[in-house]
Amino acid sequence: MRTGLFVVCLLLLLAPAPRVPAATNNAPDFGVVFDLVRTHLAGASEADLNRAALEGFLAGLRGKVRLITDTNVASAPTNPPLVSQTNLFDDEIGYVRVSRVADGLAGAVTAAFQALSASKKLKGLVLDLRFADGEDFAAAAAVADLFIRKERPLLDWGAGLVRATEKQDALTLPVAVLINRETTGASEALAAVLRYVGAALLLGGPTAGAGMVMKDYPLPDGQWLRIASAPVKLGDGTALSGQGVKPDIEVKVGLDEERIYLRDAYGLLGNPVVKSGTTANAAAGTNTANRRLRVSEADLVRERREGRSLEEFTPARDREPLKPQINDPALARAVDLLKGLAVVRRAQM
Repeated sequence: MRTGLFVVCLLLLLAPAPRVPAATNNAPDFGVVFDLVRTHLAGASEADLNRAALEGFLAGLRGKVRLITDTNVASAPTNPPLVSQTNLFDDEIGYVRVSRVADGLAGAVTAAFQALSASKKLKGLVLDLRFADGEDFAAAAAVADLFIRKERPLLDWGAGLVRATEKQDALTLPVAVLINRETTGASEALAAVLRYVGAALLLGGPTAGAGMVMKDYPLPDGQWLRIASAPVKLGDGTALSGQGVKPDIEVKVGLDEERIYLRDAYGLLGNPVVKSGTTANAAAGTNTANRRLRVSEADLVRERREGRSLEEFTPARDREPLKPQINDPALARAVDLLKGLAVVRRAQM
């Protein structure tokens, strides 16, 4: 029996090891993969393979390389709004959502701010650049200039270093900028320069990494390839990274979820508990916070005067309707941050 066990062990030692893919962070050679697929994939034509390879290639470089066709031009909306949404949260925090950084954005942001602050003085401003794009770096510099009181360098995208102008009417309130992986091009530059000059904090996720000057190159079939060909630099000469602009405060949210929250910041996604300073009452299926019964001395006096028992009595504060709670995690963090900064600034005055 011992001899048989010895033979089995010896055979196991001499047997070839199973083929286990080597652990590596490097992608396989594209040419090798393409040739294997072309040789062995049944029913795929050369045109199908070429289209799939091109779409995957462009998708992997999204924001940095773009195919320009007649279809792109025809489907582009005519004169879409640069500011797509404004709101007022907690009666003191303004919200401006930017859809595209293009000529005229500085005026649109100014008009939105004036409309929001017409009834009361704002204590903070949220500038939402999530899913915003654009290729107009002059417009990005013009928006940043709104928040700077003194002259200082802003951006250089190959047209010379652009500087902020000295002014007395700058918007000096605290600003929080929301960004994500779909923040591309000039929107990335706007976020980066606002942080560089100390005008804002960035919240959300890293941007697309496409904050570069785009140049068009013709293709033989009449189409064009738009390629990020030159870096954009901040006022101190630092080039925007191809890895994207990183936030000061990271808030991890899926892109699909963020799209839903952009439609309704108070909405619930299947009753999630949003872990932020402003939370949702997921268990109750509503977006208002739980409230414990709290009876003050004044309530006790009124209860005795009206001759009702405590079981029948509802304190005055609990008869007031509850305020809805923000469920958009990045926006909730930004509103909480700006409210906290407002308290600190008031205490320093």
